[in-house]
Amino acid sequence: MQDTTAILVTHLVKQYGDFLAVDDISLTVNAGETLALLGHNGAGKSSLIKILLGIVPATSGEISMLGTVLKNEKQHRKINLGYLPENISLYEKLTGKEVLEYFASLKGVAKNQVVKVLEEFGLGQVQNKPVRTYSKGMKQRLGFAQAILSEPDILLLDEPTVGLDPQASLFMYQKIAELKRQGCAIVVCTHELAVVEGNIDRAFIMANGKKLASGRLEELRQAADLKVHFTGDDILDAIAHDDFLSRLATNNQLWVHQVDKPRIIKYLTSHRGAYNFSIEEPDLSDIYHHFMNLHQHKAA
Repeated sequence: MQDTTAILVTHLVKQYGDFLAVDDISLTVNAGETLALLGHNGAGKSSLIKILLGIVPATSGEISMLGTVLKNEKQHRKINLGYLPENISLYEKLTGKEVLEYFASLKGVAKNQVVKVLEEFGLGQVQNKPVRTYSKGMKQRLGFAQAILSEPDILLLDEPTVGLDPQASLFMYQKIAELKRQGCAIVVCTHELAVVEGNIDRAFIMANGKKLASGRLEELRQAADLKVHFTGDDILDAIAHDDFLSRLATNNQLWVHQVDKPRIIKYLTSHRGAYNFSIEEPDLSDIYHHFMNLHQHKAA
């Protein structure tokens, strides 16, 4: 299936007085793709999300969704867009069913869809109980349910799994994967890097309103040139008996740059006949902290 651009942000700037919250940000999100929006508190993520939602106007730049350039709030409202804020505020006195029926009426969704979604999200048995009696996880599920009630083309999620147990987090990302298969474009803002890593297509890292890096994990690893770790019995044996590998090793540990990884794999398998080894790649947290430290070093 050919990629279709769902979100196109071009040279976006948002200024509050003298404070530059978003500084010349450009990004794309394709239909059926999940982008992780990463950065420290105050990096500009929330301002960017608010602009995407049409809550606040950009100072300059352009946003296009589903091929339409969005210039005003009326145009934003025509986009089938779902949103889950970090601290969702629900109507505590209403039942879960009443809450979803209210959002269904706002979004023009049939009421029979409410019952279907409540069951799907494991809230069927408590649908007639007040939201104030719900646990944190149940409220988060209800909030997520309202976000996807209209089967959105674009879904924006702000810390969707914060405070949730592993099972609830797994459910969230299983549902996100299902929406992706249906062609939904998804943007996830999160600090839970280990949780999100296996559930995204690309990452976009920000600091102080600026883009630091973006791309698929493999592209980010190459850009950061973080070393990979070769481990296993064959590695220890090779280090002990091979002058070339022993010179590369430090304290019997073999770490090599990304660019050298294919060469070392070929050397181990072809020259040493070694196959009993593993390669530990830098994870999303390693990548994130690399670019953050680089940014802080440049700013110092």
